Amino acid sequence: MSGADGALVRIDSRLVHGQVVAAWVRAIGARRIVVANDEAAGNPMRQRVMRMAVPQGVEVLFETVSEAADTLRALGCGPTLAVVETPADALALVEAGVRPTVVNVGNLHMAAGKRRVAPAVAVDDGDRAALRALRERGVEVVVRRTPLAPEGSLDWL
Repeated sequence: MSGADGALVRIDSRLVHGQVVAAWVRAIGARRIVVANDEAAGNPMRQRVMRMAVPQGVEVLFETVSEAADTLRALGCGPTLAVVETPADALALVEAGVRPTVVNVGNLHMAAGKRRVAPAVAVDDGDRAALRALRERGVEVVVRRTPLAPEGSLDWL
């Protein structure tokens, strides 16, 4: 296995936040969180707020999507939680050579032009296309808010 093989990529509009990040970090035994988001990578205030939610002893990196792809490919040990804001960002990681074990759709906020397809998941045509492209590339895509929650249906894809 190389680098990011075995990483969980979570799609969450909120990126890093307390309860869910703590649950996922604990569930997969992650020692590292890579936040792959172009805006957050350059926003020290947003980084400080997100760092408050990260469990003690867990490293957190804030990188652009492109930088995160390089980092994830280069990582050699330990389970990693990669967090992206959109399905397009998850697809960009995969297209850059990141091979996650799974892409978890956890939270996509409702916005104009989106429709709710699962609790806490609203998508538009671009989101659906990116998620379908992930599956076409052999990536397992699941909808699950927390590690103990049941998987949601992907019939809407």
